[in-house]
Amino acid sequence: MRGLYRTRSVRRIGRGAVALALLLTAAAGPAAAQGTGSATGHAHNGEHGGVPGTASGTGAEAPALVADSTVGTVVVAHGGSAEWNAPVLRIAAQAPTGGPVEVSFLMGDSAKAYRFQDAVARLAARGATRIVVVPLLASSHSGHYEQIRYLAGQTDSLPENMMHHLHMSGIERPRVGLPIHLTPALDASIEVARILADRARALAESPAEQALFIVGHGPNSAEDYAGWMRNLRPLADSVARWTGFRDVKLGLVRDDAPDPVREEAVRRIREIIALQHALTGRDVVVVPLLVSKGYISTRKLPADLRDLPIAYDAEGLLPHPELANWIARRVREATTQPPVSSAAGPSA
Repeated sequence: MRGLYRTRSVRRIGRGAVALALLLTAAAGPAAAQGTGSATGHAHNGEHGGVPGTASGTGAEAPALVADSTVGTVVVAHGGSAEWNAPVLRIAAQAPTGGPVEVSFLMGDSAKAYRFQDAVARLAARGATRIVVVPLLASSHSGHYEQIRYLAGQTDSLPENMMHHLHMSGIERPRVGLPIHLTPALDASIEVARILADRARALAESPAEQALFIVGHGPNSAEDYAGWMRNLRPLADSVARWTGFRDVKLGLVRDDAPDPVREEAVRRIREIIALQHALTGRDVVVVPLLVSKGYISTRKLPADLRDLPIAYDAEGLLPHPELANWIARRVREATTQPPVSSAAGPSA
């Protein structure tokens, strides 16, 4: 397959040892062989149903337009290179929210040109009477989500390093006094499960005979790590049911954690993938849970997984059209709730 990163240097392990080892490593993800495990017990706000409809033709219905065209949306993303930012800008423009949409980046090359307060001001100028802030982040358990909570007026405190990142790009709270709603991040959204299933199927030759590993960025703290994993498990359960992979596991590289923490996380991921290969005798499909394609997916993860027998490409969740539906759904859900704050506030 074009674009796949493949190698075959993992030593075979006895089948009995593999079965025991996979049992012992089940904490790394759901025991998600075809027909086992259920997402029912893990459903997040009712987001996981039994029908794997997707925007690419397997049955999902696009969300209805938000009736009130005066609802303005700010899609807030981490930000990175121009390559990383471009699909964020495109998906925001495609989101069927029924009202004006702007983008804000927290970091990266374009953060100063896409500041949060400017995005809110532009929406007000376009006739918005209330604002929905949609964090295009993998998890609500992150420092960047806390930055967005601060900007949205949900909290007045922020760790010094997180505040410094905002100051570096001139980002501050908006001074336009509009009601503001803040939504959860991607978390365990059904749209994310659909995207991961599509990505995995595209890389697989025979899912019933192969294993799948879902790898994410992950946080620094143990508490946030637990929050990430609570969200990942229902995603993996759904992907397993819909795709029929023989085994599905997941893990986080904890990319911004201190070196010893990250090294241990990568070591554990490599061990699990090696066991999956020994179980199946086939290349393990590896799908990154990253918002967009960039340095982590194209350089760091391939280095972390070097010499493993895998089928991998560097695509993130974007540019999958399901994320446009996810943005619209978040807006629709937020506008049925009272605002959490006013957008007006002191500068950061």
